[in-house]
Amino acid sequence: MKGLGWAAGWRIARRDLHVGFRGLRLLFLCLFLGVAALAAIGSLTAAITQELSDRGRVILGGDIEIGMTQREAGPRDREAFRQLGTLSETIRLRAMAQRVGQGSATAPPAILTELKGVDAAYPLYGAMALKEGRYRPLEDSQILVSEALAERLAINPGDRLQYGSVDFRVTGVIADEPDRLGEGFTLGPVAIVSLDGLRRTGLVQPGSLYSSKYRIRLDPRYDAATVRKDWEKARAGEGWTFKDRMTAAPGASRFIERMGQFLSLIGLAALVIAGIGVSNGVASYLGGKRAGIATLKVLGATAADIARIYRMQVGAVALLGVAAGLLVGAALPPLVVALAGDALPVQPGFHLHTVPLVTSAAYGVLIAILFTVPPLALARVQPAAALFRGPVESRPALDRRSMLAMAILIAALLALALATAAEPLFAAAVLGAVAAVLLLLFGLGALVRWIARRLPPTRRPLLRLAIANLHRPGSQTAALIVALGLALTLFVTLAGIETSLNAEIRNVVPKKAPAQIVLDIPSPQRDRFRSIVTREAPEAQLNIVPVLRGTITAYGRQRVADLPALPEGAWFLRGERGVTYSATLPEGSDLLAGQWWPPGYRGPPLVSFDAKAAETLGIGVGDTLTVSILGREIEARIASLRRVNWDTMGFNYVLVFPPSTLEAAPHSLAATITMDARRNTAVTRALLAALPGVSVIAVGDVIDQVGTILTQMSRAILVAASVAILAGIAVLVGAIAAARQARAYDSVILKTLGATRAQLLGGQALEYGLLAAILAAVALALGSAAAWFVIVQIFEFGWSPDWGVVLATLAGGAVMTLGIGLAGSLPLLSIRPARALRQA
Repeated sequence: MKGLGWAAGWRIARRDLHVGFRGLRLLFLCLFLGVAALAAIGSLTAAITQELSDRGRVILGGDIEIGMTQREAGPRDREAFRQLGTLSETIRLRAMAQRVGQGSATAPPAILTELKGVDAAYPLYGAMALKEGRYRPLEDSQILVSEALAERLAINPGDRLQYGSVDFRVTGVIADEPDRLGEGFTLGPVAIVSLDGLRRTGLVQPGSLYSSKYRIRLDPRYDAATVRKDWEKARAGEGWTFKDRMTAAPGASRFIERMGQFLSLIGLAALVIAGIGVSNGVASYLGGKRAGIATLKVLGATAADIARIYRMQVGAVALLGVAAGLLVGAALPPLVVALAGDALPVQPGFHLHTVPLVTSAAYGVLIAILFTVPPLALARVQPAAALFRGPVESRPALDRRSMLAMAILIAALLALALATAAEPLFAAAVLGAVAAVLLLLFGLGALVRWIARRLPPTRRPLLRLAIANLHRPGSQTAALIVALGLALTLFVTLAGIETSLNAEIRNVVPKKAPAQIVLDIPSPQRDRFRSIVTREAPEAQLNIVPVLRGTITAYGRQRVADLPALPEGAWFLRGERGVTYSATLPEGSDLLAGQWWPPGYRGPPLVSFDAKAAETLGIGVGDTLTVSILGREIEARIASLRRVNWDTMGFNYVLVFPPSTLEAAPHSLAATITMDARRNTAVTRALLAALPGVSVIAVGDVIDQVGTILTQMSRAILVAASVAILAGIAVLVGAIAAARQARAYDSVILKTLGATRAQLLGGQALEYGLLAAILAAVALALGSAAAWFVIVQIFEFGWSPDWGVVLATLAGGAVMTLGIGLAGSLPLLSIRPARALRQA
């Protein structure tokens, strides 16, 4: 018989397809959830990174930026900068601000701020916006304050602020600082003065911690990237840092890209999980169409006709699900931006980003085709007689053509995931883990069926019924185990991540953190500083260390400037890092290899290096490190390797030198004060009265900032993972739906034989309860491993989940999934035996 053709097939498909997608709603829902999550995450990431790129000049403050710490450029360097274009100079440091005169009773006596001195050319790009009035170059006695600083010290234009021993008159409140994002992380609100005004304070001294930045608006004949690369090579040994407009906010860009990639992979995993729900939903739909398919075959329809009709039905609903997901995913980023507020580094406007939308659509289409191949293939190859016999008929194996098609689709899916990932190995690891979990759960399902089939009969009818349901013909045990396993695993994963992030702040840091950190203590004032703190807080414990800044310019024979890209994890090679010297092993470090230098060492330069950093670079004891400090390169031999305990909130340095190497260099001191936090105010007042140039950091404020960041990360993970949970629940609903016809027939037979509704429901409850009990340990292991990977390997935090919360979440998830399973069984109890038997 000649085939129906596409036109005739579509007419049959269209007439048979219910207007409300009855039977295919699960297919629509699963694809909608997965595609919407991927499209929203990809569009938001693209919007933020595009905004960072478009605003590169404004964020950086110029076409190119040359930075250095604890020193300023000399006259010859400034003249060389001016040869490239228009030059603007800024100096930035941390300093304590005190209100002059009567303040609010609730305002603190002094707070830590970021004080920034600017020249008359500032800003080169963008505009400094004030709450009231226009920005004009500042006089030496004028100061602009951020809104946060004005609120915390209860000050208004016209009031006076003191820095060091100098007063400034507040002339405006900052509404928008154009290069704020390019300045990086700050520990306090911002205040801006002129360069001459900053120098009046006396805070810029040899050895004090300040950063100088030289922004250049390049002459049109120069290319920013080329100039940056040329200067990096020419001045590689001087410890300068270079940025151009394309790398204006590298930290923010790296974080957004990494977080976006991680969330996108969660979305992809959710879509893969939803694919199982697609398969179950299509299988359930085709199960309900079994009689119609058999009738078409009896009337002469070929296998190709059957495949064509139902592929068009499934394809139409799938395309609508993908399209709806794309629409919602494209529309969500502006809503996320509005809700996130200042949590995002920039506020991008609404734009359609083609690449993430096309990628999300491709994922959705591939997943839809991949997971609909098996049920459509079975409907195509099963003979009419087998279809009329219904679910008791054993399923044939997939034909080779279908298996080949699935293999090609899986390869295409992997290729798309790896091609669009910023870190293909990371993406491959996540997808491999998802595939391994799915295979493990499918294998566990097969094992449960095998064991249930061989268990000896029990005398308890309900238990016997529950066990029989696990292995009878047409049972969905494997699909149910996958669904329940995924849902419970996701619950455990989220609980592990959430409680570990909370513990990072609540448990680890407060136990080890000092009350205050004091910076910019003049070296000759060490004894005076100690006596002031001891007078105000006799029980205080002090840790005083020298502070310098340095840049690793070479390790072994490898110059950092010659590297095509930094090694993975080599964050310490990016710009300047803290450097110190010590005669003894510093607090918070454990010696792992080599030996510490002897007391009074005066030989060639040595250095103690962080063991993990050394492993990253592939070097060890006896190798050399070249470090640029204050523009001078020091080549030192690695004498020892240390494990640095970074979570102590004290002073931890990658590089520690002997005193003889650095003690003659201009530098200041820093100190941690461990004491009763109630003495903070008294100690701060006494220190500022005697040493007005010091900066006092309340560690509690830092912990609050870090806690806010971690909370935002946790919420982002929760929102993204909730899509995966919904997909897992959809899989469970699909598995229940796929088994509905077989369960309906069983329920009718049992009711005909006298079974009550309570007994039928009890049998279902026992079945799902047995599966939940079997999967609890598996889900705990898999979910804990996934949470550990996220916390330790991706975010590099400590692994400290609250197991009580994790187990409670697992139990709650089991109860919830059990309730969903029973809710899906309730409609079966109302089926009338006569009607069901006539349709069987």
